[in-house]
Amino acid sequence: MTPDSGSGIITLPSQHSVDQTLEKLQALLRAKGVTLFALVDHSGEAAKVGMKLPPTKLVMFGNPKAGTPLMLAAPSVAIDLPLKLLVWEDAQGKVWLSYNSPAYLQQRHGVPEALLPNIAVVEALARAAGASSP
Repeated sequence: MTPDSGSGIITLPSQHSVDQTLEKLQALLRAKGVTLFALVDHSGEAAKVGMKLPPTKLVMFGNPKAGTPLMLAAPSVAIDLPLKLLVWEDAQGKVWLSYNSPAYLQQRHGVPEALLPNIAVVEALARAAGASSP
């Protein structure tokens, strides 16, 4: 996988299983006081209809103190908020984290440069959730 191959999506490897990556991400969100709005278990939903999908889970999270200024400055950014991290396993069993590039979101919605850190937090969270524990 290559980071941001023109689609606005960055994909990073995880050193953990999907569930371990999710546990690590949820702990990071709690520690930072970030709200977990939703966890969508795409693979679990596929299984309910008799279809097989490798582990694929979408985490939606944010902080109104960070998101509200973004939406006031660039209302269309609300379509891409809350922030999202996709944790998924490929056909070879490798686990990945994918997210919208903050630069892509900034350009797509005309987010002022001063507010870029409000969405750039997704990068640090993805790196930390996928990294090997110290």
